[in-house]
Amino acid sequence: MEEHQHPSIQEQHDPTDTIDMERERRDHLRESILHKELEEALKMKVVDTLEVDRAVEELVKEDNKEDFVLKSEEIVEKKIIEDEYDCILKYLDQERNRLPFRHSDIQRTPMVSCGKSTEELNPSSTYILTNSSLIKHTTHNNGNCTKRRVEATMEEKEVSLEFPFFRVYKDGGVELLHSPPVFYPPSDVKDTVISSDQCAPVSARIFLPKTPNRNNKLPVLLFFHGSGFCANSAFTEEYSNHVAAIANEAKVLAVSVEYAKFPARPPPECYEDAWRSLQWVVSHVDGDGPEPWLNDLADLQRVFIAGSGTGGNLSHWVASLVGKTVLPRGVSVEGSILVHPFFGGIGDDDQWLFMCKEKNGPEDPRLKPRAEDLQSLGCKRVLVCVAEKDPLLVAGRNYVTALKKSGWSGSVELVEHQGLGHCEHVYKPYEDNSRQVLKKIASFINEKNCRC
Repeated sequence: MEEHQHPSIQEQHDPTDTIDMERERRDHLRESILHKELEEALKMKVVDTLEVDRAVEELVKEDNKEDFVLKSEEIVEKKIIEDEYDCILKYLDQERNRLPFRHSDIQRTPMVSCGKSTEELNPSSTYILTNSSLIKHTTHNNGNCTKRRVEATMEEKEVSLEFPFFRVYKDGGVELLHSPPVFYPPSDVKDTVISSDQCAPVSARIFLPKTPNRNNKLPVLLFFHGSGFCANSAFTEEYSNHVAAIANEAKVLAVSVEYAKFPARPPPECYEDAWRSLQWVVSHVDGDGPEPWLNDLADLQRVFIAGSGTGGNLSHWVASLVGKTVLPRGVSVEGSILVHPFFGGIGDDDQWLFMCKEKNGPEDPRLKPRAEDLQSLGCKRVLVCVAEKDPLLVAGRNYVTALKKSGWSGSVELVEHQGLGHCEHVYKPYEDNSRQVLKKIASFINEKNCRC
């Protein structure tokens, strides 16, 4: 913040010296608050830096050096608002779980009421949560902007277990190692709420092809992103671009689901969210569902269920449930698309078994599909894409072999793409091999000579 010089100071002192001194003092005070080691995490404090700036500026104007140190420290102490921090912490812990974008879009979190007047808070507030810091930006009615920051140095905790996507501490705490950034596509996209259930919120991002034929309805692609059951999001730039590319290439209406993830909502809740999302899509069959785009544009006689990595696992699970369910008249699941799918039985099941709170060991049907579930798969066609350099290559091949042996009456196709690692088609979309994955998905969806 730029300091303002008062005429009275200019007459008596070199203003540069005075302002530099006070700025240094102010910064020192701020740093001592923000980076101070705290004995307990719950004693973290919030400082309203704008009000400290204003108060320091007034002291500089008054040129009252003698009282500066005492007054400035008093100002800082008065602006330590423990109650507000507790309120924010409680809100994030208890309320954010009900928000549809809780996994990725923390900045959409509604503002926290701390007992202040509406006029004081009116504000357009955003919250940014990074590591051990929480930053709140607020723009007030008068145009001023405040920035509050919470930061603490936590005691170093002892690690109990280490997994590729998270680590577990001996005190039971879990730290996710990858926080996906949020991306907002420009057009032909909208975000929607599938379930506003406080305990099980589900949201989605819907994509239309850039040039949809408004006279003909579009096939529907229900898509589940890869996540390792604990990371990533439907709202990241990579997956938004990937699903948008599928929508454009295949000319489909795509619904990319933001499902539950460990540790906030561990498996099997993601499986429940996946099934709930299909039920939500189906609810538009009579043209009176909650989402206008599906009411107006969706051809629910041509539904495809797809996913990559973890999403491939979820796609299989949903398709297996379809085979045991009577769908409403006018709804048909035509195909299932599994790209680099995750399944167990190849020696790396520990992470899934640790995360899943309700499980039946390594033979759990969600980890290792049973023959009866494969036999009753509720779609006509299946496409499985595997990658040459993917550790899960064998899992995909095994799935196809088991599906063929199960007695299922549909048709299955296995495609192996050379030179690709696990889900690299999502993160390196412009490479030739990645383009081949996209084209294969589109051709599978638009295949005319399918067995119906």
